[in-house]
Amino acid sequence: MDAAEALGLLMSPQGRVDPYPTYERLRAHGPVAQAGPAIYAVTGYAEADEILRDPRFGVLDEPLRDQFLPGWRDSPAITSISRSMLRTNPPDHSRMRRLAAGTFTPRRIAAMRDVVAAQADELVDAMAARGAGGEPVDFLTEFAYPLPVGVICTLLGVPGADRPLFRRWAADLTGVLEPEITPDELAVADRGATELRDYFAELVGARRRAPTDDLTTALVQAHDADGGRLSGDELLANLVVLLVAGFETTTNLLGNGLVVLLEHPREADALRGHPEFAPGHVEELLRYDSPVQLTTRISDAPATVGGVEVPAGAWVLLLLGAANRDPRRYPEPQRFDPWRPQSHPLSFGAGPHYCLGAGLARLEAQVAFPLLLRRLPGLALAGRPRHRARLTLRGYETLPVTTDTASAPPHPGTPAGAAPGTP
Repeated sequence: MDAAEALGLLMSPQGRVDPYPTYERLRAHGPVAQAGPAIYAVTGYAEADEILRDPRFGVLDEPLRDQFLPGWRDSPAITSISRSMLRTNPPDHSRMRRLAAGTFTPRRIAAMRDVVAAQADELVDAMAARGAGGEPVDFLTEFAYPLPVGVICTLLGVPGADRPLFRRWAADLTGVLEPEITPDELAVADRGATELRDYFAELVGARRRAPTDDLTTALVQAHDADGGRLSGDELLANLVVLLVAGFETTTNLLGNGLVVLLEHPREADALRGHPEFAPGHVEELLRYDSPVQLTTRISDAPATVGGVEVPAGAWVLLLLGAANRDPRRYPEPQRFDPWRPQSHPLSFGAGPHYCLGAGLARLEAQVAFPLLLRRLPGLALAGRPRHRARLTLRGYETLPVTTDTASAPPHPGTPAGAAPGTP
């Protein structure tokens, strides 16, 4: 299978649900492989890391969108993503990022540990009560979604009663992050974007009338004090992206990570008894089944990466899930090993666009997994979990679990010790 065929397979529903075998087909063509006219797929860790840090490779910003996606302003979803820090290059990216960065400093994140632990404890209580009779519960609905959405909504100042609204809106909107999207899927994404923008337009008005100590108020005041620091469109776009990015990735990390731990009971037992192992376990979970599998860059000048000449104007697909399993960096990359030295997976990117909330996502996972394993020693999969047919944001659509081992049916999925995508 040549690189173009492998990339086509990766974009298919089958390839998106389980991308790991296709990554290896692409890796056979080298760490940087031309997979079409001016299309390059990167599976190597060093090469992906280099491109993420190289200023010659940028995101698809407004001038490039005008060139490649005429009419993009007609799509609320593309507009919402594109006018945020997620899809802008320096200096605009740096200007917007600085306004929100103070909320995500290591000190402020560390100070949130007790709040995260208290919220996680309450969710475990509710999940245990709901599953006390042996009935399966959906881990995503009961824990993996409400924990991170509660944390990011607290930072943004979103009222608790409104939080259930965001799951569907965000799921709809994030379809626009996929490398290929159908007109029907774009219509769904536009609907989610419109709902989110309308919601935040109302919240912005409320914060103007009654400021509070939250990130929304801070961004509103930055806009009102100097529109050059943050335009009205940028204000709404960044609020939408901060909310969605604040829980979508972490929800996937919690869901993906729980499945891996339950399929590797020895490693789960070690974490249950030693919560201090959580940082290493979480880094390996990020590497092993990354919640973000793909990001893209456009080259604005010729560059040589991994011995391959990448021309100006090339579309570069950085396959982060493949880079995290590059055998040149990670011996036995298909094996889940929480004791790997210096893992540093690329799941949150690198360089100027390194995920602003990476520290918060790590904190939530480091608190959640030991707590779940300790409080619910009988936690088990209650059937085969179903992945969403998404590549960029990899996660489960449903994840049924039982909280009592005696009532849990045998798990029909991957045997313990086997990696997703391993024959």
